[in-house]
Amino acid sequence: MRNEEPASKKANGLALMPIVVFLVLYLGTGIYFEYLHPLENQMGFYIMSVVVAFSIALIVAFMQNRSLDFDQKIHICARGIGDDNITIMLFIFLAAGAFGGIAQQAGGASSTANLLLSIIPGNLAIPGLFVIASLISMAMGTSVGTITILVPIAAKVAANGGLSLPLCVGTVVGGAMFGDNLSFISDTTIAATKTQGVLMKDKFRTNFFIALPAALATIVILVFYTLSGSPVAMGEYSYNLLQAVPYFIVLVLAILGINVFIVLGIGIILFVIAGAMTGMLTYVSAFTSMGSGTSGMFETMIVTILVASIGSLIKENGGFEAILQFIERHFSSKRGGLFGISLLTMLMDISTANNTVAIVMAAPIAKDISRHYDIAPKKTASLLDTCSCIMQGIIPYGAQLLIASSLSGISSLQIIPYLFYPYLLAVCVLISILREK
Repeated sequence: MRNEEPASKKANGLALMPIVVFLVLYLGTGIYFEYLHPLENQMGFYIMSVVVAFSIALIVAFMQNRSLDFDQKIHICARGIGDDNITIMLFIFLAAGAFGGIAQQAGGASSTANLLLSIIPGNLAIPGLFVIASLISMAMGTSVGTITILVPIAAKVAANGGLSLPLCVGTVVGGAMFGDNLSFISDTTIAATKTQGVLMKDKFRTNFFIALPAALATIVILVFYTLSGSPVAMGEYSYNLLQAVPYFIVLVLAILGINVFIVLGIGIILFVIAGAMTGMLTYVSAFTSMGSGTSGMFETMIVTILVASIGSLIKENGGFEAILQFIERHFSSKRGGLFGISLLTMLMDISTANNTVAIVMAAPIAKDISRHYDIAPKKTASLLDTCSCIMQGIIPYGAQLLIASSLSGISSLQIIPYLFYPYLLAVCVLISILREK
């Protein structure tokens, strides 16, 4: 049942024009240069910068609603950017970037992956790849980083054991999306929780009971597939235990629900110590790597600021109310509201090919939907993260599959049939919604 609220903005579908402009520019350019007129050594969906596309969309938003002058519109944007959750999210992006940068430089990611690979028995190579990708992604907070590290290893495992390369690569992608979805330091988790004003541990618990069944079902499928074949020669992988330990400590601290800033701070200190003791870090390389890590977050932060501004103007102009009225006409219950949030998030991810951007765009509308239909904020945050994860792990033009394709030398379309985890996750989301009363 919808909650009654004070009078809201008058619904105005034209207020959504900035989103349409963004989609035409970003998605249209991407499709054209990826499939219709591809350019050598360039990914079509990275020709049009997402920052430029959103900047043009913001200009369109400013041109609407002539009843407000320029200064009033600036104030509306500032109000959106200055939201407590947006501010915290920006700070966490910086801390997560510094952590990721120094962890990579200290050799933590490669040592952790190689340590886990050394433990896996040859007859469980493929499910082992899924588990490793899940743990690495959960600890690193990035599916793209995990895929970059593990796909070359997966290709080696496939070659050594005579296994299907698309299957091995698809297994790594699935595990990377599982870990990214549950990670406490992932930008998707940060965006989903902070935009809905919920604790990360609450969102984790909600997500866990949706994602875990999908992961277990994936492992069962992969075990049956592996046991039907011959044992695989895994090969030799060198690692340093001291470099791997900080990731596991960070993972445990995050699961215990300790404040994310404390967790990231401890992780950075541990990697500084481990890197110095193993000779991987110097004074210069430590600070340089942290700087590179934070720089890698700048585009995400700028997009967050632009989307917060666009979203505030769209809401002021009645765009969100138009979406809410559409959902109310087609979904008349709490389950309908949950379906609406899921569909909205998936469409945003299909359009932007970036799960973090999709969450930031969908979040304010999802928050209104959850308030109307009395949906718990932690459930909304879970759906935002999970549904964007599903689509991002499937679309052939997303960064995950494009990078996996490039590193493995096969088409992203060849990988899609073996993305068991995202498909099973979609089923689990559907079941979780149908179980709601």
